[in-house]
Order: sequence, then structure tokens, then C-alpha cells
Amino acid sequence: MLMRTDPFRELDRWTQQLLGGSAAAGTWSRPNPMPMDAYRAGDDYVVAFDLPGVPQDAIELDVERNVLTVKAERRPAELPEGVEMQVAERPLGAFSRQLFLGDSLDAERIEAVYDAGVLTLRIPIAEQAKPRKIAITTTDNGQKQLST
Repeated sequence: MLMRTDPFRELDRWTQQLLGGSAAAGTWSRPNPMPMDAYRAGDDYVVAFDLPGVPQDAIELDVERNVLTVKAERRPAELPEGVEMQVAERPLGAFSRQLFLGDSLDAERIEAVYDAGVLTLRIPIAEQAKPRKIAITTTDNGQKQLST
């Protein structure tokens, strides 16, 4: 099993609390990054973003000039009267991530699914970028001609 650790995570969280108030609160001018995984599955690239606790209506997806922008906002939980927060470590506020889509991807046919706090995007590879076979034919005089 592969485990990834970040020894500076707690130090970063403490620094943010000391300098800026709540635990890693992102703003639209300074959004928090969102973790993601990306891989190729057949003729699609799949990108998964972790957005637990973010309602679907608080997520925006935009594509402009081959730049995909994902924005989301996690708002503070509304606590009933008389309830006092004891620990608040989950980051709140704005989250954003931009991906630069190459010309080999079809930005017109991106599919997005949001399930269990994970936003999954399927980005198809453009037809002109897919590998293809080129047939070779021969002419009557023995010279070869190329055809597609």
C-alpha cells in the first residue's frame, strides 16, 4: 500500500489560523486548491476532484480557450442555537482549480458527474488526435500510393 504523508500540513494549518482567522478559509480572490486525481481510461481522460460537504449547486464548471476552471464553495455548517463549536478543521470558503486542456482533447463533450462528494469529469480525446491505421495500396506499375 502506498501512503503519502505531508509533515508540513499541521504547520500550514496553524500558520493560517494565526495569520488569517479560520482554518484555511479560501476567498474568491485567494481560493484554496482542491485535491484531484487524473488518469486516462481508454479514449477519455478522467479527472476526479474531492469536494466533500459541497452542495452540487455551489460548484461551477467553465471552459474558455481550452482552460477548464472548477470553482466550488463550502459554507460553514449552521449550528442549532446553544451549540458551541469545539473543533473546526475542515477548510471553508472558496476552492478553485484550473486545467489546461491540450488540442488533443474534445472540450465540447466534457461530462461531469457529482457523487458522494467527488466531482468526476470525463474528457474525451478528440477524433483527430486518436491513432489510426493508414492503408497502403499498390498501383498497376508497382509504385505504392498512400491512402487514408
